[in-house]
Amino acid sequence: MIVTAAVCPSPPLLARELTGRALVLPELRQACATAVARLLDPAPGVVVVVGGAVATASWDPGERLDLSWWAPALGKRGTPGLPLSLGLGAMLLDEAGYAGPRILQAVGETEPRAACLRLGASLRGLAGQLALLVIGDGTARRSPAAPGHFDERAKPFDLAVEQALGDGDMAALAGLDATLARDLMATGRAAWQVLAGALGDGPAPAGEVLYADAPLGVGYFVAILE
Repeated sequence: MIVTAAVCPSPPLLARELTGRALVLPELRQACATAVARLLDPAPGVVVVVGGAVATASWDPGERLDLSWWAPALGKRGTPGLPLSLGLGAMLLDEAGYAGPRILQAVGETEPRAACLRLGASLRGLAGQLALLVIGDGTARRSPAAPGHFDERAKPFDLAVEQALGDGDMAALAGLDATLARDLMATGRAAWQVLAGALGDGPAPAGEVLYADAPLGVGYFVAILE
C-alpha cells in the first residue's frame, strides 16, 4: 500500500557538489527537502524512487549518481551509472537521512500511457507500506533562453500539471498527451503517469504544491500527495 507520495524535479543543480558555495535555486532546494521529509514522516517500510530515463529498468538500490557526467572538471569516469532522475532521488533520500530499503525504478521517457499506468499499478501491489518519490521535469520551452527555446504551449501544459498535482487529480495526469509532452520536452510525463497508475485506483489523494516555477525556462514542480 502506498501511504504517501512526493514529486520533485531533476535539475543537476540540485546537487551541491555542482554549485559549490553558490546559493543556486535555494527555494527549490528547500521545497524538495520539505517534500521528502513529509514523504518519510509516516515511516514507510520502503521508498520507491521513480524517474524518467532512456529505458524502463530497475536499478541497484545501492547505486548513486556519478556527478562527473554533469561537471566536466571532475573528469568523466566510465559509464554514467544511474539515470539523473534516479540519482537525484537517491541523493534527496540520503540528504534526508533515510537509510531504509529503497527501490530505484526507471521508466522510459517514451513509454506509452498504458505501459506507465501498468507500471504504477504493479508498484501499488507491492507488499508493505510504501512511499513513492517521483522525479521529473515539466516543459523545457518556457522562455527564449530555455533548452528547447520558447513555445507558447509550454506554460498551459505546465499549469495543467500543477493543477493536477494540487488537486490530487490522477485522471488528469493519466491523460497527459505524450506527443505534446515530447514536443515540449516535458521529461516528467512518463513518471507522472506511473504516479497516476499507482494512486489512481481509489479516493483522490490530498495534494499540495510546494513549488511551481520555471526559473531556467524549465518547469519545476514539488508536491506532496497524502
